[in-house]
Amino acid sequence: MLSIVAVDPVLAQDSVVCDAEGLPDMISGFFQITTALGIMGLVVVWQADSLVEMFTMNIEQKKSLKQHKRTALKSAVILVILGPLYTVAGAAMGLPLAECVNLVPW
Repeated sequence: MLSIVAVDPVLAQDSVVCDAEGLPDMISGFFQITTALGIMGLVVVWQADSLVEMFTMNIEQKKSLKQHKRTALKSAVILVILGPLYTVAGAAMGLPLAECVNLVPW
């Protein structure tokens, strides 16, 4: 009984994000800009770490720089995969936001 009372009002509501004019496009554009900035950040971090690594003689510092480069690469991969994954999984689960907002960055 509690689940019927608690769930019915939520099911009756339409998606506010999908009904708002221009908001789905704004969210998609924000995600594309964020992804592009994340990839550019990866390139800058990768190049800076490679440059510093060339002038570093200490083996521990080189290991630390390589670890930093791997961490930056993992973050960029997660950033690029997250949008399409939400779009596909959200559509499969019937989430209303996945139906009207395109989070694929390309």
